[in-house]
Amino acid sequence: MPLLDALVRQAWSEGASDLHLEPGLAPALRVRGALRFQGEPVRAETLLAEARQLAPGDLWDAFLERRSLDLARTIAGVRCRLSVFQTQRGVALAVRLLAPFLATLETLNLHPSLADLVTGDHGLLLVSGPTGSGKSTTLAALVQAINLREAKHVITVEQPIEYALKPARSFIRQREVGRDTPSFEQALLDALREDPDVLVVGELREPATIRLTLDAAETGHLVLATVHAGTCTEALQRAVASFAPEQQQSVCAQLAGCLVGVLCQRLSFRPDLGIRVPVLEILRGSEAVRALIRQNQLARLVSAITTGGAEGMWTFERYQRWLDGQERFFVPAPRAALPDEDEPAPAAPRRAAPRPARRPEAPGVADGVIDLDGGEDLASVLAELDRR
Repeated sequence: MPLLDALVRQAWSEGASDLHLEPGLAPALRVRGALRFQGEPVRAETLLAEARQLAPGDLWDAFLERRSLDLARTIAGVRCRLSVFQTQRGVALAVRLLAPFLATLETLNLHPSLADLVTGDHGLLLVSGPTGSGKSTTLAALVQAINLREAKHVITVEQPIEYALKPARSFIRQREVGRDTPSFEQALLDALREDPDVLVVGELREPATIRLTLDAAETGHLVLATVHAGTCTEALQRAVASFAPEQQQSVCAQLAGCLVGVLCQRLSFRPDLGIRVPVLEILRGSEAVRALIRQNQLARLVSAITTGGAEGMWTFERYQRWLDGQERFFVPAPRAALPDEDEPAPAAPRRAAPRPARRPEAPGVADGVIDLDGGEDLASVLAELDRR
């Protein structure tokens, strides 16, 4: 069994959320927020071989150019988000084991009022928090709230795609930067020509992405995006500070005109439940908040959140008191054991009636669906389809 498969299986069985691999060091697991080392040091050449298998062809060329790469893969039956990057010891991996259950506001133990933030037809909703705080999972739950409620055209732009969203009432398209589109900027420009109702931007990093996101929120689209920040105020400050000083006033005007709200979350371990639950700070785009943003007085938003309880705003402390008063929580079932590859295969099923012969599918094509998760080249797949 390949090393990575074995380590993901071990991490899964011990309830870890993350697995960290560094040449010359023992694997590190993050379990309930705490990091611990386990096992023998991993050799540099072993990690290099695993990384090359995860990122074949053009993906490996991209890694060599940037010295980092983000992607998602299913390893040993577990959906994982991976960051492959260079360190002084060699090629390293950070692996996030994604939740196997459907992310909804209820299953994440989030306040039900969050559903109100995604009922509008336009505007910008930011989901913020430090690394590993569950921003992407909360974002998926908010999209699911839309998906279960009404018929909308939802386009997501992610790097990588972490949760495969299944359409219920909404029509959902997911695009992965680096695989389906060269950049966030190009994907957003494309999306505006694709008749979307809702846009989901995996992460706001560059000023060009932030500007296009604001433009989309101003022009009749509901836009959901994540940003790394420790508070709601910091999330807005980071967005504004990404621009040159002479541009910041116009950015504040755009934010004031389209902001629906900002969520900032942390994860808190509940010993009584054996799970971590999100603790949120929530800023809503009230008239007073919009006025402060328009005047670039972002530091005063802390006071607005503190005094805005009647308008649906929450400080971390107030939200924690609400959690403490809850009697019912959703607790995921214990992780099921992954199938053992060494177990004998089950008996072959009864043979079905013969089916008409089919023309062999092109690599990466099955039942009319192009699947590039294995790293196949899109150009070769499309060329094969054209020859049919």
